[in-house]
Amino acid sequence: MSDAVERIRKEMSRVLVGQRELVDGLLIALLCQGHVLVEGVPGLAKTTAVRTFARVLDLSFRRIQFTPDLLPADLLGTQVYEPAQSTFRLHRGPLFHQVILADEINRAPAKVQSALLEAMEERQVTLAGETLKLPEPFLVMATQNPVEQEGVYPLPEAQVDRFMLKLRVDYPTREEEVEIVRSRTAPGVIEEPAPALSASDVLSVRETVRRVHVEPALLDYAVALVARSRSLSAVELGGSPRASIYLIEAARARAYLEQRDYVLPEDVKRVAPPVLRHRLLLTYEAAAEGQTADAIVRELLGAVPTP
Repeated sequence: MSDAVERIRKEMSRVLVGQRELVDGLLIALLCQGHVLVEGVPGLAKTTAVRTFARVLDLSFRRIQFTPDLLPADLLGTQVYEPAQSTFRLHRGPLFHQVILADEINRAPAKVQSALLEAMEERQVTLAGETLKLPEPFLVMATQNPVEQEGVYPLPEAQVDRFMLKLRVDYPTREEEVEIVRSRTAPGVIEEPAPALSASDVLSVRETVRRVHVEPALLDYAVALVARSRSLSAVELGGSPRASIYLIEAARARAYLEQRDYVLPEDVKRVAPPVLRHRLLLTYEAAAEGQTADAIVRELLGAVPTP
C-alpha cells in the first residue's frame, strides 16, 4: 500500500487541476471514518472532485441537492406498497451509498439535518422502525455556499462538530485556471480516471493508519491546543475532547499520506486548521472586529510550545 496515495493522486489529477488540499482532506476523512464540510463559492469543481474521488476508490456515489422542501424520506427511503403481493417493500434512499455529496446542506430543514446526523455518527439509519446499517466505507462531504445566505438553515453546533474537517476551497491560481480552461475546451474525449483502490483496500489502509505511532508528548500537545482554545477571550466556545481525538487521528492519516509510520509535530500543525476552525465559536465582539477562526488557530499554534 506504500504507493496507494500516489496512485490516487495521479488518477485524480486526470480530471482535477490543483485542489491538493481538498483531495488530501477527503483521503484523511475517509481513512479516519470522518466526514468533511467544504466551504466555497459555486464553480470550483467541488462536485467533480468528490465524484472523481469515489470513482478512483471504486466506491458508489450519490449527490443529494439539499432544498427547503426536502424530507427525511428523501434521504433514508420509505416503504412502497406492492399491490400484486399486497405487501410493502422497503425502498432504500440515496444515503445507502458509500460516498455522499450533501450539496448546500444548510438549505435543508432541521428534520433532514437530524436524519443525516444519525447516519454520520452512527453509520446507520432508522427506517420504518428498523435499524439498517450503512455501507462501509461511508463518507459524507457536505458543501456550504459562503456568499448566498438567503433561505438557509444554520447548522446546529452538534452537527457541525460531527464533521471531522472543514475545508475551504478558494479560486485557482492563474496558471491553474489556464490549465482548467485548456483541458476542458480541448478537442477530443477527456481521459477518465481508473480505480486505484477498492473498498476492501480502503478498510485495510484504515487499519494501517491506526497503527501509525504517536508519541505521548504529541498527545499532550494536541490536548493542550484544544484546552487553550477554551480559555481565549475571543472564543465563546472552544474545542471539545472530540477535537483532540480528531487532531491525533487526522495527524496519523497525514503522516500516512507522507509515507511515514510515525507522527511529527508538523503533522498536528498541518491538520489543526481544518480540524479546529469550525469548532471555535467566536464572541460577538471578536467577530465584529473582523477576527476569524483561522487567525485564532494560528494564535494557538504560536502560543502552545511545540514538543
